[in-house]
Amino acid sequence: MKFAVLVFPGSNCDADLYHAIEDGCHENAEYVPYTATSLAGFDAVLVPGGFSYGDYLRSGAIAKLAPIMTAVKAFAAAGKPVIGICNGFQILTELGLLPGALLPNRQTHFICDTVALNVTNAGTMFTQHYMPNEQIRLPIAHGEGNYYCDAETLERLKVNHQIAFTYQNDVNGSLANIAGVTNEAGNVLGMMPHPERAVETLLGSDDGQRLFAALITSIRKGGQ
Repeated sequence: MKFAVLVFPGSNCDADLYHAIEDGCHENAEYVPYTATSLAGFDAVLVPGGFSYGDYLRSGAIAKLAPIMTAVKAFAAAGKPVIGICNGFQILTELGLLPGALLPNRQTHFICDTVALNVTNAGTMFTQHYMPNEQIRLPIAHGEGNYYCDAETLERLKVNHQIAFTYQNDVNGSLANIAGVTNEAGNVLGMMPHPERAVETLLGSDDGQRLFAALITSIRKGGQ
């Protein structure tokens, strides 16, 4: 099994993701630069957090134009799994692979903390190793994590069970306390909290490890 960890100018969580896969899950990970044009041979794509292109214009607006993103769109369209975390979530919304947008935090400043989440949908390929409505704790670190969508989109997210995670408390002003969503097909996940920073108890929580383990389980089942 092989995971692509994308790297943009300004990425700073790519090494964390690499560690989570290689050392936390004992699977193969490979850095893929933004200049690449193919994702052939990979089983999943991970879009890391950080500040791609310095977050100029707005978060993810420039990264969506990188050469590798054409391959990411084709990868997702083929039903293969893609996860965008923090800045990666912002990039995937800019790319149109996920609904909604990430606005500046209501506090108007960067926040860094470990927060309580609810697993709102434990039936996705990314969350199947959690219990329904389980409470978990994951780190956050963002300045533009305030999730927004219009009323029609929010209703569609609820009806299609696309809301994967919600904050237990109002962390950044996100609509309906949304912390992570999937696409309608269920193979693309975007989330602001960082599961890759919570894969071992030494870091204060290993609640994030089960997300990657669930994805690995799903990929193996799909290959049978």
